[in-house]
Amino acid sequence: MGMPLELNTMIVTKGREIRLEDNFFSLKKEGYRLYPIDIPLEVKKTIEGDLTGTGVISKVEWTAKETTITYQLVSLNSTN
Repeated sequence: MGMPLELNTMIVTKGREIRLEDNFFSLKKEGYRLYPIDIPLEVKKTIEGDLTGTGVISKVEWTAKETTITYQLVSLNSTN
């Protein structure tokens, strides 16, 4: 039996990110998703939305059909 896996090249938050400390955030997404680590990625609230900033993922964790990423926001394009 196969495992469904999605490859993501941007961070789409939909406003569900949780601030851990300073510029570090955690984000839970449904399903198993694979993200590049230690590479700057676009951060957006929605797929079609404006660029919020740039983030670098430091940790990807899969548990119970859910993916949790920890990332650092390294640049911010908007205060909203």
